[in-house]
Amino acid sequence: MFFRWDWLRPQLTAPIVPTLGPVHPDALSLGIFEETLRAADTGDFLPYDKDRRWGGEKDEKVLRSDVVHHPGHTLIPMLVQRGRGTVKVFAYGLHDSVIDEATELATKLAAAHDVADARVVHPLGPETAHPRGTRIQLKDFTTGPCPAPDGPVRSVTAWPATVQNTFAPFAETMSADGLAFLHTQMQAGRCGPVLATAIEDRIVGAIGPLEVRADAIGRPQLMPQYFAVLPEARGQGIGRILWQAAMHWGQAHGAAYQLLQTEVGGPSDRLCRSEGLASLGFSHMTRA
Repeated sequence: MFFRWDWLRPQLTAPIVPTLGPVHPDALSLGIFEETLRAADTGDFLPYDKDRRWGGEKDEKVLRSDVVHHPGHTLIPMLVQRGRGTVKVFAYGLHDSVIDEATELATKLAAAHDVADARVVHPLGPETAHPRGTRIQLKDFTTGPCPAPDGPVRSVTAWPATVQNTFAPFAETMSADGLAFLHTQMQAGRCGPVLATAIEDRIVGAIGPLEVRADAIGRPQLMPQYFAVLPEARGQGIGRILWQAAMHWGQAHGAAYQLLQTEVGGPSDRLCRSEGLASLGFSHMTRA
């Protein structure tokens, strides 16, 4: 074992793991951190990695030999090989000095690996008074029903062909929200259903793909979705209807929960907060 759980556990203010992202608090364990180190050696996806559904090769790995693990803080650097490359250092610890040390390590490793960007990821607890970055939220499907919303939501493939044909320009317009990538995966048949809503035979909002997979402890999880509504169609409750339809789908297909990441103060964040989701903490990322 590389990590000591009696050192690491008190430092985990939010349930976020390098290369995996947020995990259910019940799945947060010494084993899951150890497995990220083993995956760095093999280059394989872990069985419960959310990115595994896209196929290909894992383009993120922990820089095992550069991990810093002490009783007061732990720094876990990760190399992201997309684009021109990025080093991210996950800074676990309760003292402000951990950020300075993580910044120094990220800068050094970015130069050593000749990548363009260096960043520090600092998990923050749910009690944080002035949160920044992204909020980690939990939707628990076991606590009550998720009824289908009263609105025009259906799978993209269930809309008439004239409406389906408007998905491509919609996806391109919302490419910053990942919809262009999602459209590519849909065309390749590599993902689950995508829900959409239309106004006057034109798709104006979508959420997907919808897939349920087992997490690290075998619990069925509704996987994260891409989610977007055209700017000119916002303010009409379309986002809420789409989100509720996705939650209804997840519960109907046996999911026990979903984890969501929302930009603090953004539209999705306000929606999830109004729907009563539990806040598990925050992830604040800065440039080194």
